[in-house]
Amino acid sequence: MDIGITGLGRMGAGMAERWVRNGHRVVAHNRSRGPVDELAGKGAEPAYNIEELVGKLQAPRAVWIMLPAGDVTEQMIQTLIPLLSPGDTIIDGGNTNFNDDIRRANMLKQHGLNYIDQGTSGGVWGLENGFCIMVGGEPELVKRLEPAFLTLAPADGYVHCGPVGSGHFVKMVHNGIEYGMMQAYAEGFEIMRAKKDFNLNLYNISSAWRYGSVVRSWLLDLTVGAFKEDPDLSQLKGYVEDSGEGRWTIQAAIDLNVPAPVITLSLFERFHSRQPESFAAKVLAAMRKGFGGHAVKKAE
Repeated sequence: MDIGITGLGRMGAGMAERWVRNGHRVVAHNRSRGPVDELAGKGAEPAYNIEELVGKLQAPRAVWIMLPAGDVTEQMIQTLIPLLSPGDTIIDGGNTNFNDDIRRANMLKQHGLNYIDQGTSGGVWGLENGFCIMVGGEPELVKRLEPAFLTLAPADGYVHCGPVGSGHFVKMVHNGIEYGMMQAYAEGFEIMRAKKDFNLNLYNISSAWRYGSVVRSWLLDLTVGAFKEDPDLSQLKGYVEDSGEGRWTIQAAIDLNVPAPVITLSLFERFHSRQPESFAAKVLAAMRKGFGGHAVKKAE
């Protein structure tokens, strides 16, 4: 099928190449020229501006947006609206907030345009292994574009979740779960590392856990690779960003009156990782000294 895509970052480029490899006609656009030229060398048709992207696609057009959530994606949608024709579809494959999906779908309907939200998981490994695809949109429209979704996904890795917004909602919760899993692994390995008298080999232990253990997972596989390369992770700084989905998951939990302590604490631990020194910990030390005369450590 005819596929247009704008945004050839790590995920977008992998998606586009996977489509090309499987025989789809892909028209590719990016703000900078390099990724477009690289993908053109692999069989995609280059588009060096949005007008060219739209012009090279056959109606009804399908344009995937793989850009950062928020203003950048919003501006791209506004740019596309006057260029597209009634019946064309915009698919947002980034990590957009599901509330924005619902608003945008209603806005685009006024122009005769369609909207689908595509939650996409798989990272840089998606090109070879396939992306887990979570889609929200009207059934007939999703069915028409299903060949593209099925090409992106490995066997059984695609799901039509429900109406517009549901794909990104499910992906949001997926990432919230991911936060909790990652935090549990991190804490467990730190506990074992702290048990100095056992001199535990974390690479050997994590490797063994990959086989038969109830905690085996792809995240564990990645951890094994990290320990193999650098057993003490001495080349890394323990500073962990978050891209928004964990916060949105917690807000949804609050809105729905659902307790989510693990996901919430895992997000707060990411905040903790960004502090060179905790002021809250200083306050705690000051209080302990005040009420109990406990010893404190002086700042260097």
